Amino acid sequence: MLPTGLTADLASYNDQQALKAIHPQAMTVARILAGRCSCDLIRPRLPDAKDDERHLRERYRRLNVPRSAMIAALERHRRASVGRLPDEGWPGELSKFVVEHARNAGPTLYLLRFEPGGPGVRKDPAATAITRSPAEVRLQPETWLVEGRPIIV
Repeated sequence: MLPTGLTADLASYNDQQALKAIHPQAMTVARILAGRCSCDLIRPRLPDAKDDERHLRERYRRLNVPRSAMIAALERHRRASVGRLPDEGWPGELSKFVVEHARNAGPTLYLLRFEPGGPGVRKDPAATAITRSPAEVRLQPETWLVEGRPIIV
């Protein structure tokens, strides 16, 4: 059901518990990746790989990611190429999946996060989920998923 190039793995036990607390109807909690990392789901890669990595390094620094974890994340990012980029980009491909999944499976929680080497999902009571309709997802493939905010479609 996932587009070619995207993969899903079961989330860690801690992430499952934190996300099921936000969306108790959840049966399964999965982690979706575009290749070996999900940077391409957050924003398109910059044409110059050095500028792209500079942007990531700055994000890692703001999160106080240890140098060893930063290097490992950058290496994973470099190897993340999944072949030809879909015509609509990864956000477009993901949005098509999300709309189809909502039709077949019902309300589903999505959380886009940037936490390389981080602690996982935070149990933040203020992290209440917002709801988006499948139509909103279809019309706004680049912006329906807000980084760090639980979204139910």
